[in-house]
Amino acid sequence: MSHVYWILILNLWILKATSLQSGSRTVLREIGSGGGGGGSDPKDYGVELNATNFDGVLKDTPATYAIVEFFAHWCPACRNYKPHYEKVARLFNGPDAVHPGIILMTRVDCALKINTGLCDKFSVSHYPMLFWGPPTKFSTGWKPNQEKSEIREIDNWRTAELLLNWINKQIGSSYGLDDEKFENEQLPSNISDPGQIAQAIYDVEEATATAFDIILEQKMIKSKTRASLIKFLQLLVAHHPSRRCRKGSAEVLVNFDEFCPLDMWSSDKHDVPTSNLKEVLHDFQVCGKEVPRGYWMFCRGSRNETRGFSCGLWVLMHSLSVRIEDGESQFAFTSICDFIHNFFICEECRQHFYEMCSRVTSPFKKSRDFALWLWSAHNEVNERLMKEEASLKTGDPKFPKINWPPKQLCPSCYHLQGPKDKGTNQIDWDQNEVFKFLTSYYGNTLISLYKGKGVLAGGRTNATLDDLVTSTNAVVVPIGAAFAIAIASCMFGALACYWRSRQKSRKPRRSWN
Repeated sequence: MSHVYWILILNLWILKATSLQSGSRTVLREIGSGGGGGGSDPKDYGVELNATNFDGVLKDTPATYAIVEFFAHWCPACRNYKPHYEKVARLFNGPDAVHPGIILMTRVDCALKINTGLCDKFSVSHYPMLFWGPPTKFSTGWKPNQEKSEIREIDNWRTAELLLNWINKQIGSSYGLDDEKFENEQLPSNISDPGQIAQAIYDVEEATATAFDIILEQKMIKSKTRASLIKFLQLLVAHHPSRRCRKGSAEVLVNFDEFCPLDMWSSDKHDVPTSNLKEVLHDFQVCGKEVPRGYWMFCRGSRNETRGFSCGLWVLMHSLSVRIEDGESQFAFTSICDFIHNFFICEECRQHFYEMCSRVTSPFKKSRDFALWLWSAHNEVNERLMKEEASLKTGDPKFPKINWPPKQLCPSCYHLQGPKDKGTNQIDWDQNEVFKFLTSYYGNTLISLYKGKGVLAGGRTNATLDDLVTSTNAVVVPIGAAFAIAIASCMFGALACYWRSRQKSRKPRRSWN
């Protein structure tokens, strides 16, 4: 038997063993479903933390800043202050946040014995006390008069208005308590700061999870689409920029034959109802239990109907294109083209994309060529939508379609004489510089935020961190299956490496469609 066969068998056994424990001892559970968090009302916006999950939640949150309120549930002043705190938390916390991904607002009940050491770590001397800082810096605690600490005590918080005014001064914003979704948006432009793409790692996860939710909701897995979904999953296992999505995709792939067997479609039934498939896949979330989060970061539009999913999907495809090696370029091309053709639910977009795929007449042999083809295809789509959105006024006024990358992000991508006229085909691009930009922008810069948090910094670092912590409303539950999950992650990596080596050694076929 081949090595890959034994790897698949071992992974299947480990995943089976792990899933058997999910009924009574799950990795993640909601706060308020019993114990650990102080009995938070499910409608509360502030996230209840305790000593068990404090560091993990703050390390994993997509938010740029965090506020931690230390209180005691028996304290009358704390109870009276809670409605004020919740008014502000409504703006920033949860999938329905008005201004998501900016600030994570949390609470710690110091009256619980489990939190005694945590409250001492922050020198809590009265209730409530509020602290502000970068989420990952809270692990060091706080001391009065401490020099060079990025954690600060908030000194003007006694009403919702005062707290929000204090926040506005810190980040130069003008948020109001009456703000509603997509009102008073203060979104930064994405054409001048290349570092902003780092936030898109969360959007890539969101888009991946959303795409698979759509596939299940729309019952799109059929006899003729099954193979293309498997190919795309193989690509995600090897090259998705998010480790948690690589691991989740591997779990789905290893168990694919179980919940979607070949004999699911008999000769007299072309399509089989898949209404129960989503329930079957409940334990195999493609990007982990806390994704989708329900909001966008880099891909957030100034209107509800703009950007979002389509933006996240483009970032995912570009990131895949710069992570593959030469021998995988043709496989990546066909996998992406077939996935969009079979599973992207926007009919006109799907047909247009596949028409661009059909114009390619010879197989890709270099990853550079595929990355540049996808970049050119994206700009072709932008050009088409520019005209439509200009005439129909349907575009996002803060994020109009442009030829990418703009000069502000990559001046070297343009030859010195600059663009001759409007249109990608008429711009004198320096494709060597474009490829360098794509590799940096959608490669290392995209995953830099996770690397900085230790989530993607090598296979040995916090192997199960992604699935043991959350940035919203879950508690870490230590379980014996964590070791099995870590082993499974290593096996998934071995499987991905084996598959990649097979792809690189595979010779191109003489005929190609």
